[in-house]
Amino acid sequence: MTRQMSPQEQARLDSIKRSWQQKREITGKLSRIKNKIGIYSGKGGVGKTTVAVNLAVTLAQKGYTVGLMDTDIDCPNANKVLGITDKPTFQDGIIIPPEKYGVKILSMAFFQENEEEAIIWRGPMVHNAINQFLQTTDWGDLDYMIVDLPPGTSDAPLTVMQVLSLDGFVIVTSPQALAKLDAKRSINMVRKLKVNVLGVVENFSGEMFGTGAGEELAEEMGLAFMGRIDLRPEYKDTSKPVVLSSPVIAAEYQSIVLALEPALAAAIAES
Repeated sequence: MTRQMSPQEQARLDSIKRSWQQKREITGKLSRIKNKIGIYSGKGGVGKTTVAVNLAVTLAQKGYTVGLMDTDIDCPNANKVLGITDKPTFQDGIIIPPEKYGVKILSMAFFQENEEEAIIWRGPMVHNAINQFLQTTDWGDLDYMIVDLPPGTSDAPLTVMQVLSLDGFVIVTSPQALAKLDAKRSINMVRKLKVNVLGVVENFSGEMFGTGAGEELAEEMGLAFMGRIDLRPEYKDTSKPVVLSSPVIAAEYQSIVLALEPALAAAIAES
């Protein structure tokens, strides 16, 4: 005689079924995206979002089809850096991301009534929001999806890493010793989850904050150093991504892309 499950056992089984169905739907939605790259740092304020947006635009300028997913649910602002004001559209309950400079973008910022209000969510709500985005967004065919992750090593970035099967991470650090330490923590977190770290980028380099921490970090952790991005006055112009207005900064990002492409190909070949 078959034993009847208790309500708790049935609830647990239903939860497992929902999770499995959810994962299958997300896998289907992302199957048309060739490469998914996380831009990550253990510390906020190192320019991670600026790097993510300008890297996405640089890839688009090279002729790739590119999407940018802002998963920093607490403080979403990739849309501001991209300079886009258009909202997503909806077709039969499916989100169609807006596009600017050849980059499709989705951000929690599009769904805030007041951008100055804090989003105060616990982990399960962040998890549900990211799942909802992934299940209901039609990105189309993409060569690259750049994922701007939340900073830190706790629940929010962990959720993104577990839900999104990323092909690799680019770690962003600034030259300060504390930023380097936090970047090292983020690398160790990614490695524990057995995901590839493609390389390290040093942002805010120059006379103001110094230089060299990115190269030191890459050497200490056995990673590729993809390049440094100097702190320049051109960043004062926030009307559009700076790679579109400064040939010098555009060249910095083009060098990073040149390092990224073979690192990604090698990582995929090894996996």
